[in-house]
This record gives sequence, structure tokens and C-alpha cells, in this order.
Amino acid sequence: MQPSEISEVLNRPLSQELLARDLARLAYVAKDGTPRVVPIGFLWNGAELVMCTAKNAPKLPALRHHPAVALTIDTEAHPPHILLVRGLAELDVVEGIPDEFLRMNGALTMTPEQRVEWEAGVRALYDGMVRIVVTPTWAKLIDFETTLPSAVEELVRRQADRT
Repeated sequence: MQPSEISEVLNRPLSQELLARDLARLAYVAKDGTPRVVPIGFLWNGAELVMCTAKNAPKLPALRHHPAVALTIDTEAHPPHILLVRGLAELDVVEGIPDEFLRMNGALTMTPEQRVEWEAGVRALYDGMVRIVVTPTWAKLIDFETTLPSAVEELVRRQADRT
């Protein structure tokens, strides 16, 4: 995909709504060569998806070996709204807690008192984290109204050709 095509998909209002959510599913190839999918908090900064994890997370050696990843951000309602993104994971080890991690976690659901307690616990637990940064190289939005999965699009085309 060309960067302009990716931007067009990601700048659609529904894509922006999905990118404002706080949970994605990250797919990657594990060190043993088998696929993995993990739920992970994320923050969209307008150009990249930023995720943060512990410095000892099992996914990190795998991402260093195979940086190609796919992410799904979706809704639970029917029909689901789905944003699919692919890219390469860049890993950035940081001391302390990345600002993105603090911004992506529970800002809307915690009371101010809960937030203070949570942040103190995070700062006490982690001496540093790894930022997983993915710049999209491919994106597709599926809303089941104007866009469909490619296999369904093909079936619709075939049906139209028969009539």
C-alpha cells in the first residue's frame, strides 16, 4: 500500500474512533515459529501505534527476531467495526514509565484518587519498559456497510456478475 492509501484509511472517522480505543490485539510470530495473538493497550499518536510492555515480556525476543506484526482493533457489537493494521515493530527500551503508558491506561475509568494509587503502583513495579512502536504499512477498515472482508467482496462481485 502507498502511504497516501494508508492515510486515507486511517483518517476515516470510523478509523479514528477505533484508534481512540484503548485495546488492540497484537499478532506476531513467537520464537518457536508459532503464531501468537495478545491483547495489549495502545495509543495512536497520529502516525504510530505505541504499546508498552515489561522489559522481560516473552514477546520481546520474538519481536526482535520477527518484527512483522498485525494488529486488530475492533468493537464487540454486531456488525463489528474492524480496523486491521500491519507494520514492523520497533522496540525502544526506556528507563522509567513512558508517558504513553500512563495516558493509555484507564484515564477515563478511574477516579482521580484511583489514578494516583494506580500510577504509584506502576512506578513502584517497573524500573523501565519497552515501547513497541508500529508505523502502519498496510491498513483496512471493515464496517460491513461500506467495506467488507475481501473474500465477501469477491462473493458480492461474483453474484453481481451472475445477475
